[in-house]
Amino acid sequence: MSRLVRAPRGNVRTAKGWIQEAAKRMLMNNLDPEVAEKPEELIVYGGRGKAARSWEDFDRIVRVLDRLGNDETLLVQSGRAVGVFRTHELAPRVIIANSNLVPRWATWEVFDELERQGLLMYGQMTAGSWIYIGTQGILQGTYETFLAAARKHFGGSLRGTVTV
Repeated sequence: MSRLVRAPRGNVRTAKGWIQEAAKRMLMNNLDPEVAEKPEELIVYGGRGKAARSWEDFDRIVRVLDRLGNDETLLVQSGRAVGVFRTHELAPRVIIANSNLVPRWATWEVFDELERQGLLMYGQMTAGSWIYIGTQGILQGTYETFLAAARKHFGGSLRGTVTV
């Protein structure tokens, strides 16, 4: 299914609140043809980093965000809306968990099979959380990953190491 997705602009919202509207616009912006690698396949970047599992899931997320109250939280699991919970106005409006597997099954073979079955999707670093902002976001995430590795394994610095 091929279709054009563009985030609304301006100060008119269709969601019940601006936080929900912002989340919806971030999701839609990730699939804008000016941003996404293969928007028709819901792929934002990286060859397979998706914003939603399917167009049906995308549509459901958008519908839920439009109806979500200011005291509710949407739970999204690997590109699928799986629940709405009554929370409170200071709680997050959306909680997203992508590509979560316990270590025993965290192999590409298992992941790819679960993806084929429609049970999860690969969200990359920012595609599945609807916050892809281009190269600068990936560079920041990569920097944080290297920093964590340096702290854990090399006394806080990668100086003197060969890093590829």
